[in-house]
Amino acid sequence: MDTLLFDAKNCPIARIAKVIHGKWTMVIVYVLSEGTLRFSEIHRRLPHITEANLTKDLRTLEAHGIIHREVYPVVPPKVEYSLTEAGRELLPIFHELNSWADKYTQAPE
Repeated sequence: MDTLLFDAKNCPIARIAKVIHGKWTMVIVYVLSEGTLRFSEIHRRLPHITEANLTKDLRTLEAHGIIHREVYPVVPPKVEYSLTEAGRELLPIFHELNSWADKYTQAPE
């Protein structure tokens, strides 16, 4: 009897896990659902993430087409982040995950 091997390359869940695997990636998407924000505004809303991790997660989300990074040619540099259509399509999924989490998990005391 042949054993089927898991094929992560062709598994949709494994592919999306590469995009939203970070501790903060889903939270960043949620924060950007408020609208276009600059790096400092995102960081202010997420004070526990390091600037290095925020930068890394923003780059990952941008590389996967979840967010858009707009660089304005001004001094000092101005960079804004916003959700792409693909990013906005994630929001209902995140709302469902939130509902599930509220139902099946409890916040630590």
